[in-house]
Amino acid sequence: MSESNGSKSKQNRVPRHVAIIMDGNGRWAKARGLRRYEGHAEGARAVRDAVETSARAGIQFLTLYAFSIANWARPPVEVRALMALLLEFAHKERAELRQLDIRVNVIGCLDDLPLTTRRAVEDLIAYTRECRGMTLTLALSYGGRQDIVEAARSLAVRARAGLVLPEDIDEEFFQSQMTTHALPDVDLLIRTGGETRVSDFLLFESAYAELVFLPIMWPDFKPATLLDAIGVYASKERRFGLTSEQVQEIELAPVHERPSPAFDPLDRARA
Repeated sequence: MSESNGSKSKQNRVPRHVAIIMDGNGRWAKARGLRRYEGHAEGARAVRDAVETSARAGIQFLTLYAFSIANWARPPVEVRALMALLLEFAHKERAELRQLDIRVNVIGCLDDLPLTTRRAVEDLIAYTRECRGMTLTLALSYGGRQDIVEAARSLAVRARAGLVLPEDIDEEFFQSQMTTHALPDVDLLIRTGGETRVSDFLLFESAYAELVFLPIMWPDFKPATLLDAIGVYASKERRFGLTSEQVQEIELAPVHERPSPAFDPLDRARA
């Protein structure tokens, strides 16, 4: 492969799974003399833009950190506002989501949500179940550590009952017990708000994710922002523990001579 072809290949590479920590709604509102919930309302517009742009860019999986377990400790008025916005999203966006062929999925504990909000989200999931385009996953009452603990507990119960042997447990089997079992590993993780941490979001699934931290607040997130982040991802060499030379050998090899997906660390990058 020539250098120009390699550059073109990178430019055309779209991440299969993008995850976003949507941070900064409250600070965006405060800077404008507004109340925090008004920042969340403006952030809902950025959600619509991110979802539509992702679908049109060819991203297969988009996961949004909509509400963490830790968020329950926020002021009750803010929690109620967030639940109301989620309810509104479930009602207002359903037709467009299905038109864009987007299937909605949830990770975390949906049962923790207020009944009205939970039922609206469940209806949205059912309404988009037959869609085969992008999968939009909402992380609701979600925590990465908690998901790992629950998976370990599930495996412990099965092992005690003699249903699974320790040697049967590998990464794939472990993740099958997590709420993220239907999702591939994260390729690109984006966080707005100027913070440079992942805040208990998709810890297991982001082991090889490219991380992009942005100084802007979430309401200022535009379609071009996402496309720029995809460009950053495309410029990276995805080695998965290999050397650059090994990566180049695999990419240059005929398809029938490449390692099988079960052993090929570059399979996710090429997907």
